[in-house]
Amino acid sequence: MEFEMIAKTFMGLENVLAKELTELGAGNVQIGCRMVSFTGDKEMMYRANFQLHTAIRILKPIKRFKASSADEVYEGVKSVDWSEYITERSTFSVDSVVYSDDFRNSRFVTYKVKDAIVDQFMEKGGRRPNISVANPDLKLNIHIAENSCTLSLDSSGESLHRRGYRQEQVEAPLNEVLAAGMILMTGWKGETDFIDPMCGSGTLLIEAALIAQNMAPGVFRKEYAFEKWPDFDKDLFDEIYNDDSQEREFTHRIIGYDCDIKAVNTARLNIKAAGLTRCIDVECADFKDFQQPEEPAIMVTNPPYGERISTQNLLGTYRMIGERLKHQFLGNDAWVLSYKEECFEAIGLKPSQKIPVYNGSLECEFRKYSIFGGKFSDFRKEGGDVKTEEDRKQNAEKHYTKGSRDFKERMDGSEERDREKALERQYKARRFGNVDEDDDEDIRSFHFHSLDHRFGKEERRERRDRGEHRDRKPYGRDDDRRRDDRDDRRRDGKRFDRDNRRFDRDSAGNRDGFGRRDGRRDGNGYGDRRPSRPRREGAGRGFADRKKMFGKD
Repeated sequence: MEFEMIAKTFMGLENVLAKELTELGAGNVQIGCRMVSFTGDKEMMYRANFQLHTAIRILKPIKRFKASSADEVYEGVKSVDWSEYITERSTFSVDSVVYSDDFRNSRFVTYKVKDAIVDQFMEKGGRRPNISVANPDLKLNIHIAENSCTLSLDSSGESLHRRGYRQEQVEAPLNEVLAAGMILMTGWKGETDFIDPMCGSGTLLIEAALIAQNMAPGVFRKEYAFEKWPDFDKDLFDEIYNDDSQEREFTHRIIGYDCDIKAVNTARLNIKAAGLTRCIDVECADFKDFQQPEEPAIMVTNPPYGERISTQNLLGTYRMIGERLKHQFLGNDAWVLSYKEECFEAIGLKPSQKIPVYNGSLECEFRKYSIFGGKFSDFRKEGGDVKTEEDRKQNAEKHYTKGSRDFKERMDGSEERDREKALERQYKARRFGNVDEDDDEDIRSFHFHSLDHRFGKEERRERRDRGEHRDRKPYGRDDDRRRDDRDDRRRDGKRFDRDNRRFDRDSAGNRDGFGRRDGRRDGNGYGDRRPSRPRREGAGRGFADRKKMFGKD
């Protein structure tokens, strides 16, 4: 019997995961935000957990309902017959993901789900299952988007990026799912040598070896959550686990380098734990000494960004990367993952693809560089091109550049983004006085002051370009209302707190000077940033008083 499932992944890897699911034989594959939904039977669920390279976890939805309050969540969860999934002696845990104005605290939602399950058992027999965060018999997931709730069984348990081969790690290691997604984005499946000149703990090398040999990444894992379910089919899963008929022979080499001997030893330890020493070589060498490989190769690397790892002369490192690629990697493709635009600029090469991905909380880009010899103009005259037809097709479909896409807006959902654009169009129409009186009331009552600020900046910029900014009033304001309000409150002897937008006194009843660079609080008044020092004679007096003081007419 087929049922719906959801495969969760990282932002930017949805298309790669959808392709994997299609090749696996899943049905009704639909791409969402950080997830891909699909249908299949129990065997498909087992294979998805065991064989997918870019999935974080596989969920099985069991209940969908609407809820705008905690009581409605409680009733919706309690309506499920939980005796089908757990017993009184079982343990369970709940993971909540909430994007709603009605529910601000995901932990509170977790407690309501737990209470609903426990109360159902207490009402029926007087005994209740227990909570276990570490190793529960059943792991639940509830996802709330506005008032739409989806309650699912988590078939994976521990995140699927925890393959089981990592014995040790270096500082800020690359996530295994992201590493596999990067390699699959390149299209490489073992046709050439694979090189990572900054391999760290060897994550890219190991994931490349698994992809090249078409090995299931779950082969190292000890346990999945579905193995504790009442309907677990052990024979079926053993058959999937022991099936190596789809594996292929890899005849090329995977080579890793790192200038840190500790990282090299860590990579070798992890490679040995994965049983892949036959096809992976790791050497201690600096990228600045990299030489042209004898065989065709692809390079995929994740250099430091200067964020989670402190790096001296960061831009110098990226300039060195560009120099080595230009002179010692001719005729091959290199892929670089990084975070800062100035780092990419320091490479000094023109990329043919730019793919946005998230590395943790950092919005990075994964760029492809096709390396050719000589000048670009000569290369073009000979009929060459940095971008292949496949590159052009992918760029046209995805619009993957930081300057031409709103990558973070995908987090909000397309419906909300379309509504905001419609509101902006209505706002512009309103400014020119051609709003239809029959417009939707929700649009007409939108918070136009937020758009006033946005479009006001554009209008002020246009006025500046026309030279009309010279007739502005003091302090660059169109009026002095804010300044007058501030002065009135200063005369009342109150303090203005910029963060909380309120006026008050300190605990001693005195004005509290804020924003001081020396950190002292001596009540010098509103916004006084000057350090406290003795007032010199004559300072602060009027011009006439100073003339009188110094004996001038």
